[in-house]
Amino acid sequence: MRGGFVLDHIREAFNRFAQEYDTQREYVIPELRQFYSTAVWAMESPAPGPAILDVGAGTGLLGAFLLQKFPDARLTLMDIAEEMLGMARKRFAARPGTEYRVCDYTRADLGGPYDIVCSALSIHHLSPEDKRRLFRKIHDALVPGGMFVNADQADGETPFFRERYLEYWNEFLRSGPMTDAQQAEILKRRDTLDRNEKLSVQLSWLNEAGFSDVDVVYRNRTFIVTVARKG
Repeated sequence: MRGGFVLDHIREAFNRFAQEYDTQREYVIPELRQFYSTAVWAMESPAPGPAILDVGAGTGLLGAFLLQKFPDARLTLMDIAEEMLGMARKRFAARPGTEYRVCDYTRADLGGPYDIVCSALSIHHLSPEDKRRLFRKIHDALVPGGMFVNADQADGETPFFRERYLEYWNEFLRSGPMTDAQQAEILKRRDTLDRNEKLSVQLSWLNEAGFSDVDVVYRNRTFIVTVARKG
């Protein structure tokens, strides 16, 4: 990333629309429920109460899905935007023991060890160098056999597919109930904050980080779910 300048813009943008984030998701992300449910399906742990770290956790939307599968999970939510984590605190107010960490997860110590590390719609904001570094940090923070599940975005493999995917996404946004101003805000964030990388490159970085089993379990144009298991 381009230093603190980009981080400040990400923090500012996500703090600004924290209140609207959850209500807009189904109109911003095609097949939202399948996208998240596939990520949860991919999470496996022999521990009945697995230690789970959610990086870029935002309002805790992914955490809410995964707790349906792992109700006894020891959950740590990490995000740079304090207002987003504030929404997560409200979501999990009746659930003691959940940990919240406001920090830049690309630079912070992730802690651990964890049985599962997961993320949703966050890592695509990072530079290529920060993505690669983060994948190595996540590998090191997992127990042997631990899993990293990333529900995120990927660029098309060629300029042709990049444009086709954007056309699909734009049409989905236009088909929903959001106002023109809301759509314009989504497109502005996408154009200024998203730094998508090709799926093939992301998979190669996961292998490079040391994961023994790497695959993609879901793809709907731009939206992907990758899974990586530590040997």
